Amino acid sequence: MALEPGDTPPPFTLPDAEGRRISLSDFCGRDVVVYFYPADDTPGCTKEACGFRDAWSGLSALGVAVIGISPDGAESHREFAAKYRLPFTLLSDPDRLVMRAYGAYGEKTMYGRKATGVIRSTVWVDAEGRVRRSWPRVGNAAEHPGKVLEARRRG
Repeated sequence: MALEPGDTPPPFTLPDAEGRRISLSDFCGRDVVVYFYPADDTPGCTKEACGFRDAWSGLSALGVAVIGISPDGAESHREFAAKYRLPFTLLSDPDRLVMRAYGAYGEKTMYGRKATGVIRSTVWVDAEGRVRRSWPRVGNAAEHPGKVLEARRRG
């Protein structure tokens, strides 16, 4: 189930790479892009993370925070962020509860086969705490961050 514009996104609190508890409500009053990805330091996930890194100055200038969420733990997130100089927050959802709530975990097709796993997806939550836009099944991880930046620029 994908979130639609105008929906109130499910609240969450998850640990970051340093063990701090980060909540969606911490970003109240500003736009936040929450993207879900399968695993740190894999080809598609690295392209997407580096794309958000490269779009960071544009997103930051528009007052947008970025949060990446995967099932990986703190050490993996620290290494991934350091290796690729990621300036945004990575959160751990090992039980995939937040992913399920956002429709980012379930059946998907990988290499022509059906599988259950993390569905690469993104939700833009506006400053009022409502879903502004969602991308429920991201097809091209490398191009996606630029599309998110462009959508935010258009408002």
